[in-house]
Amino acid sequence: MPEPIKNRYEFVILFDVENGNPNGDPDAGNMPRVDPETGLGLVTDVCLKRKIRNYVETVKEDAAGYRIYIKDGVPLNRSDAEAYAELEVTGKNVKEKKKADPALDEKIRDWMCANFYDIRTFGAVMTTFVKAALNCGQIRGPVQLGFARSVEPVMPQEVTITRVAITTEADAEKKGTEIGRKYIIPYGLYRCEGYVSANLARKTTGFSEEDLELLWQAILNMFEHDHSAARGKMAVRELIVFQHDCELGCAPAWKLFESVKVERTDKEDSTPARSYGDYRVTVDESALPAGVTCRRMG
Repeated sequence: MPEPIKNRYEFVILFDVENGNPNGDPDAGNMPRVDPETGLGLVTDVCLKRKIRNYVETVKEDAAGYRIYIKDGVPLNRSDAEAYAELEVTGKNVKEKKKADPALDEKIRDWMCANFYDIRTFGAVMTTFVKAALNCGQIRGPVQLGFARSVEPVMPQEVTITRVAITTEADAEKKGTEIGRKYIIPYGLYRCEGYVSANLARKTTGFSEEDLELLWQAILNMFEHDHSAARGKMAVRELIVFQHDCELGCAPAWKLFESVKVERTDKEDSTPARSYGDYRVTVDESALPAGVTCRRMG
């Protein structure tokens, strides 16, 4: 297996949406998520991880070592059962096997990490006590994302649309069109902050340099193969990566995040932003602590 990464990282993702819904809230009729106190738009970490998983699945096509565990239409128990079958363990003999081999839990965990990219990256809860009583453990992944938050308040809009295809024969006798609704944000620039722990990669999942480069590639392209009418035009504009020269890091993450400034190009312009060109992104690299370097991608 490849060697785990040896450096800690923090990163900032800047992505935007134009005339779309970046992450609907099912508890609010699928309206774009908004912080009610500030009016800032929100996109959950789960939503962004889904995009990263989808990209890896698209480019790797279930290649060995790059399968996806959290996958549409695939029950978790099915993947858990593969690890048990590989190690000749069943729900009936698992207790005896663990008595005979105290390292069995670790072997099951290592098999799951070696085969599933998203487990190796984000970790997973693989305790699924159903009829099969499968338990592959819980893994804390080295890569973690926070919620994305818009740089400025957003204004969700409800747009009425019509369609000429009527649902039922009875309705077709009464009307020629039906009314629907779409929820959009005219424009919003979002910022997400994330972390990569070399310590967890070494101790737990084996997340490697090859995995890391694939992660950067997936982040930069996570919207490119996921376009839909509902999401409008979404794009990752920049990925800013801070690399420490050691495993445990040289500075607190918040200090590095504070060095990234996103400001309006014209600070006196009070009109709502409508493009990425309305913003200026700067990184104060002169203020970076010793042992930390910055890489800007996008």
